[in-house]
Amino acid sequence: MAGSPNASNMVVGLDIGTSKVVAIVGQPTDDGGIEIAGIGSHPSRGMKRGVVINIESTVQSIQRAVEEAELMAGCDIHSVYVGVAGSHISSMNSDGVVAIKDREVAPSDIERVIDSARARAISEGQRVLHVLPQEFSIDAQGGIREPLGMSGVRLEAQVHLVTAALNAVQNIEKCVRRCGLEVDAIILEQLASSMAVLTEDERELGVCMVDIGGGTTDMAIFTEGAIRHTAVIPIAGDQVTNDIAMALRTPTQHAEEIKVKYACALTHLAASDEMIKVPSVGDRPARDLSRQALAEVVEPRYEELFTLVRDELRRSGYEDMVAAGIVLTGGTSRMEGVSELAEEIFHMPVRIACPQNVRGLADVVRNPIYATGVGLLHYALQETRHGQGLKSHGGVVAVHKGRNELARRDIKDDHSALARIKGWFKGNF
Repeated sequence: MAGSPNASNMVVGLDIGTSKVVAIVGQPTDDGGIEIAGIGSHPSRGMKRGVVINIESTVQSIQRAVEEAELMAGCDIHSVYVGVAGSHISSMNSDGVVAIKDREVAPSDIERVIDSARARAISEGQRVLHVLPQEFSIDAQGGIREPLGMSGVRLEAQVHLVTAALNAVQNIEKCVRRCGLEVDAIILEQLASSMAVLTEDERELGVCMVDIGGGTTDMAIFTEGAIRHTAVIPIAGDQVTNDIAMALRTPTQHAEEIKVKYACALTHLAASDEMIKVPSVGDRPARDLSRQALAEVVEPRYEELFTLVRDELRRSGYEDMVAAGIVLTGGTSRMEGVSELAEEIFHMPVRIACPQNVRGLADVVRNPIYATGVGLLHYALQETRHGQGLKSHGGVVAVHKGRNELARRDIKDDHSALARIKGWFKGNF
């Protein structure tokens, strides 16, 4: 990417998962899509259920993934958009009210009403990750999506508030900084994934997205175009691997291989006469096992997972509003029989989704495994398009070393100019 004129508007998504770390480098295309320039992936060993349990291992995994992405894209990576998941994340719907200053809604009014919605009592040790507007009301008129420029006296906002444990977020930031990278933003993983795999129609009609990863299963429910509910279920691909290892008495890495190659989530779809070799522990000889017997181990775990998702969907109160059904993504959703089993449990249409609107290395990233990584790019580019991305250079600078310094200075100048403008606004209004 060294000589390309667009090297300055590249962004990097870093998905630090329980089973793998993925770094994806991309830049916007004119039609609102993403051109993928580089991708790096490395097995992750320092995470458990979305939380850092070993800083050293995590740092090494991030470094390898980022180096691989840098080599492929031919650029230096300086900062990244990072995804976060785990049971420590909680969310709620909140609202705020302010008086409209000049009888016409200005950007400052929207900022103030969102600030008042986020002023909910957040428990000690939690940090606000996102304040996602759902809809606005002006005086008695509700259901407004874009209030800017409208006339009225009183502005209300309904928002979805996402918080995460402060120490969990700090540990992730620490790992990224130890690799010599800056953190542009920390983003909820299911919010990122939803940007990569859901269509506009699905969000409007109502949809429940379920991202089944290695350590956690992340849910996001959308209705009328806005996010309404998010949740994390601590059962995912690792438990399936663990079940196979225990039931077949085989080492975990062999269990993982068997799962990826041969497992099926529905017993009646697996052939009873198709045999697989199962390595034993120690120096005992390998055994033969039918694919159906393997499916009998896997099916109950998926059934439990989908039942927990269904219960969470019921508890959220949106079960009757997700007309577009269930969208599954994430590496653990790729197994044969998963969508059929999910349809049996949810009694709704189910589809398995890959990242959309991608070019460049599209054939590589069109895989549920990369939903979060590509989604982080969608999120980052949306931020910059909306003018909120102060770092206009997105953290990737072309290889020409002379321009690196210039770009870094530019970013600093952007910051100080914005700070001056903000200060002037505060002083005058």
